[in-house]
Amino acid sequence: MRIAYLTQSYPPMISGAAIAAEQLAKGMANRGHVVLVIAASDTGKLYRTNAGNLTVLRLASLRNPLRANQRLLAFPHRSILQALHEFRPELVHTHEPAQMGFLGLKYACSAKIPILLTVHQLPWFVSSYLPNIPTLRKLVEHTAWAYAGWLTGSFSSVISPTSTISEIIRLKTGYYPVTIPNGIDMNIFNPERPLEEKAEIRTRYGIPSNVPFILHVGRLDADKNVERVLLAAKTIIEKNDAHLLMVGDGSRKNSLSELSISLGIHTQTHFTGFVSNKQEIAKIYRSADVFVTASEIETQGMVLLEAAACCLPIAAVHAACIPEVVHEGVTGFLARPGDISALSHAIELVLAHSTEGTSMRTDCHALAKKYGLEITTEKHETFYLQTLEYRLEQKVRREYAPY
Repeated sequence: MRIAYLTQSYPPMISGAAIAAEQLAKGMANRGHVVLVIAASDTGKLYRTNAGNLTVLRLASLRNPLRANQRLLAFPHRSILQALHEFRPELVHTHEPAQMGFLGLKYACSAKIPILLTVHQLPWFVSSYLPNIPTLRKLVEHTAWAYAGWLTGSFSSVISPTSTISEIIRLKTGYYPVTIPNGIDMNIFNPERPLEEKAEIRTRYGIPSNVPFILHVGRLDADKNVERVLLAAKTIIEKNDAHLLMVGDGSRKNSLSELSISLGIHTQTHFTGFVSNKQEIAKIYRSADVFVTASEIETQGMVLLEAAACCLPIAAVHAACIPEVVHEGVTGFLARPGDISALSHAIELVLAHSTEGTSMRTDCHALAKKYGLEITTEKHETFYLQTLEYRLEQKVRREYAPY
């Protein structure tokens, strides 16, 4: 197959969509397919890289004012259509519904080929950046869902990474996506740990060897509710002399640091900034005692799966697709959305159940194995082939239909 992937964000820029697009692109290229990725340039300037069957075209871009370390395409209309025309894909797969999605649709319609969309965010992502005015947020979400309902019908198929999100989309739009999860690299995210690794990580990030280690990995932006992690961790830090490690960057990093000072927990709260090395992230997961998130907008929650793959139990909120990963009392504990005390209690429960060798850690790894990269890449490949076969059958029927 000749496959074109369209995505605003692509590594070294990091987001859920970026990681999913890169994994698919490399996976399909390794399986012998010819792949073109079109993405925003991480440097701002146009450039191209080639590695075997995989070509990555980076188009001129501008800084994204709402997201740290992210960039947006600058007037890409002609460049994208020209690149697709020269590449001549058999199938287009877009990971962004607006700018890239529209241009992908335009090309796919003219070339009469299938185009797929993977959903990485729902309208609640947009409303989370608005002022906390309920009527405004409700209006924006209603408008966005109306747009989404129109848009989904334009694609050959829409892919959702979890059953929960597929059902939400069905209820809101009447269109039922195909559920295919994004994968995690089990060669990187796994429980294997040298004896000295835990001590090495704790020393590197200033965490004493004999205290509970609470971990948060993810963007420090408005939609992730990271301030609730700090508020929930405060009780544990004060009671058990625990330390909290915040891995990631974002627009709220400075305000979160200031919040830790005002809460009196700044000496036991550590902000690493962005960590790009996946092996380092895996070491951090393996060295922690509990992973915590207060995000309520996840469409899959890749960091949850990465933590689980490293046998790290989770304290999270019962929202969106999170219960598909965090099974109560099995892989972690859940709290009501917005309930800081309940989230703090969930952290305590995990700490009480997640000692070395316990079944909770084993169950985390068993769940994560179902999302292994080879498994999810094969599911995508199978769906691509089915889509092309169906399109061919439809073409044959039209050509040979009786008058």
